[in-house]
Amino acid sequence: MWTRALQRQCNLAQGRRSLGSWANLDAVKMSEANPAQAYNLVNGNWHLPAKSKSIPDPYNGEKFVQVPDPQASEVGEFVKSLKAVPKTGLHNPLKNPERYNMYGDICSKAAMELRKPEVADFFAHLVKRFSPKSYTQALAEVKITQRFLENFSGDSVRLTARSFGQAGDHAGQQSNGYRWPFGPVGLITPFNFPLEIPALQLMGALFMGNKPLLHVDHRVSLVVEMFVRMLHHCGMPLNDVDLIHGNGKVVGDILKKAEVRSTLFTGSAKVAEILAQELKGKVFLEDAGFDWKVLGPDVSNIDYVSWVCDQDAYACSGQKCSAQSILFMHTNWVRAGIEDRIKSLAAKRSLKNDTIGPVITWTTEAMLAHVDKLLQIPGARLAFGGKELEGHTVPKVYGAIQPTAVFVPLKEMLKDEDTFKTVTTEVFGPLQVLTEYNDGEVDTVLQITEKMHAHLTAAIVSNDALFVQKMLANTVNGTTYAGIRARCTGAPQNHWFGPAGDPRGAGIGTPEAIRLVWSCHREIIHDNGPIPEGTALTQT
Repeated sequence: MWTRALQRQCNLAQGRRSLGSWANLDAVKMSEANPAQAYNLVNGNWHLPAKSKSIPDPYNGEKFVQVPDPQASEVGEFVKSLKAVPKTGLHNPLKNPERYNMYGDICSKAAMELRKPEVADFFAHLVKRFSPKSYTQALAEVKITQRFLENFSGDSVRLTARSFGQAGDHAGQQSNGYRWPFGPVGLITPFNFPLEIPALQLMGALFMGNKPLLHVDHRVSLVVEMFVRMLHHCGMPLNDVDLIHGNGKVVGDILKKAEVRSTLFTGSAKVAEILAQELKGKVFLEDAGFDWKVLGPDVSNIDYVSWVCDQDAYACSGQKCSAQSILFMHTNWVRAGIEDRIKSLAAKRSLKNDTIGPVITWTTEAMLAHVDKLLQIPGARLAFGGKELEGHTVPKVYGAIQPTAVFVPLKEMLKDEDTFKTVTTEVFGPLQVLTEYNDGEVDTVLQITEKMHAHLTAAIVSNDALFVQKMLANTVNGTTYAGIRARCTGAPQNHWFGPAGDPRGAGIGTPEAIRLVWSCHREIIHDNGPIPEGTALTQT
């Protein structure tokens, strides 16, 4: 076994040396002594602004990457590039339709590239360097992106943009519905999935004929730069995408000045609402998710369910928009010992194998302060965790705490607005709320889920058909798993992922999501005659 593992490492090392010229850095060797340099892309040209800023390594604080830091006075080329794009897009069903086939070919070549072990390993290491997670989790992100590209190879791009026809009222009349691009668009994504989210949304925007300005959180944006370089290698025209690193305010100024037709934003609810106002509502949002899981009255497969609960709450150190934020445990599960089992699994997580690690957007102090605030609720108790990780070198600008759970009595959650707000605050880290309910309190659980503002994912862990039916009928979360294997994390390429209950809600990954987010409906009615002889032309 040791020999096979050594051979695999040697093969991957050889593969890294044989990566194409598009991969202009070493994902493993980046350090303060050997920093990587990111570049902006506009009108097909890679370039640097006057200033760059250093990004600290989440694991040790070393300044291992230099990222462009464009100022407001330097963004004219980006505005000009977007303004040059017509509202009819780079292609549509009636203009440059050969580009649908072109992107089918690009997807095929890019999927083949990601199938190479050395390329998959390159991106997996790159992902985990910037967005701390285990190698297994990082590689899964690469594999999902690869499968998505395979799904849209060949004719799938033009099939996604499929039109339809409707018979008219008379001979020569026919109505046709088309999916039409917006033209110049914005695409803003967060740090936690630095490859999967921007890659899937970017390709969707391109499939439908748009030209996007792509911006990913500057702390991780080098990952998507490598993906864009790989797409160029696979045949994507250099001018089809503009990429900008740097701060969000400058990006917002570009989007406003360029008057982009639509913007997809994935990230915090606070920023989402600001962006919606600044862009006059021309947005699609996949924002915050305080995601819930309910364990139904029927107890079974407790080891498996405990494992899924641990994964949902603490994989990627809880830094998923779909992470389990609150667990409603039926009394039957509590009596069966579910809490102790989750506690035991959480205790096995370690910095050594990256099953727990740095938190990017919440500091240690902020997370522990929230734990203390939860513990001030009457009857609340610390179930486990609640301490800073030991022996870490994570810089103070980031966070590092043990997998943590706080139990809060169900009856306390609805006592007043401040308590409810405290309980349902999404902490983007390894922290969840636990609570218990009985058969007579199912409606109280539903009252709590109804009162929540974010409706992204949910899980109903039960094979009790009547219980599942009641929960599904009275909740709204856009991506809901139901059944004894239900989870609340999961955004693969094979099903819709996105919130519900908001007309601005975005989706990702499927043809339906792409059509919704990256195109609009256009109806064209052909009426060519003939005009019947003797038609009475009466004014009305």
